[in-house]
Amino acid sequence: MSSGIARRREAKAARRKKLLENRRKLVQGEKPMRPMPDFGGGAAPGADASDLDGENYNPAEAPDPKEWLALDEQERQILVENFHRRAGVRPPNETVHAIFHVIVENQIAEGDDLPVRRAVERLIDGGLDRHEALHAVGSVLSDFMYDILQGKETKAFPQDAYNAAVERLTVESWRQQAKPEAPAKKRGKPR
Repeated sequence: MSSGIARRREAKAARRKKLLENRRKLVQGEKPMRPMPDFGGGAAPGADASDLDGENYNPAEAPDPKEWLALDEQERQILVENFHRRAGVRPPNETVHAIFHVIVENQIAEGDDLPVRRAVERLIDGGLDRHEALHAVGSVLSDFMYDILQGKETKAFPQDAYNAAVERLTVESWRQQAKPEAPAKKRGKPR
């Protein structure tokens, strides 16, 4: 093994160790270290400057594609989870939520091979903020993943169908899908 590969592996292992230590510190309420570059825009909404820990991801701003793709999947996931914690966002399943963010960010960072970057830009131009546009694309992805997990699709990911669904995605279709349902009426005897 060349010394360059060994150095890169050692650096990656050191970054992972720092990220995991930061995660432990965040969970325990301690101040994290500063191992990673700032991935966009500063603190999360509602946070102040003391929350900046040098390990930021902010879905309101696109991370630099080269820096983003240079991280491993776990590092990306930790950055996304940390953002949501700082922002006070508590999705039903933090890990799954972060994984979908990471997948969509990865697809954007890959460039024009997929329609995701163009779709996010189109949704932003249509009035969504970038974070909401990521969620819109993530919802399309989650529909396809659900079908695969339920055995409704073949074992191979239906890339062409996914690309077409992303291209069809509009602000209106997302808002209609994301609109909360009205609370169910209580059943029983009227008072």
